[in-house]
Amino acid sequence: MTAHMALRLNALGLLAICAVLTFAFADQFIYGDLPCPLCILQRAGFAAAGFGLALNLRFGPRPSHYAMTILAAIAGAAVSLRQVALHIVPGSGSYGNAFFGLHFYTWAFILFVLIIAGTAVMLLFDRQFKDGERPAPPGGVALAVFTLFAALTLGNGVSTLLECGSGLCPDNPTEYLLLR
Repeated sequence: MTAHMALRLNALGLLAICAVLTFAFADQFIYGDLPCPLCILQRAGFAAAGFGLALNLRFGPRPSHYAMTILAAIAGAAVSLRQVALHIVPGSGSYGNAFFGLHFYTWAFILFVLIIAGTAVMLLFDRQFKDGERPAPPGGVALAVFTLFAALTLGNGVSTLLECGSGLCPDNPTEYLLLR
């Protein structure tokens, strides 16, 4: 796999993370389902995993960028698994809406595992790391995906600030604290 092909796959992976963050925003704003503290941490995990892919788009594929993606996905998977464990006991309730019969935190765990596996597979192809094949900075579609990711990450930060203020986020948020 060439560095150019690796960049295309990184852009596709970053676009998938953008889709997850967009879906989370849609649920938040259309259905008024404010994210809980664990949900916010999962979004941060997706953003951090996407940051590793964005670094690949900007500076070319590097094992350290893939490592950042894997470590962020492991952290996000741990948070989502914690939330699954909180709600796995019958009668303990759940948080948020379900999508195809699974709650978002369950989907988050599945997606984090897929990110880990996909990134590990990308690391199997050494040819993308050869210095002679460093690609040019991203252009066209890759730049658009990079920009969308930056906007979604900034939007999540602003949304979290509005919801939580400068203190701890409420366990079961019902309103934006800074918009009272």
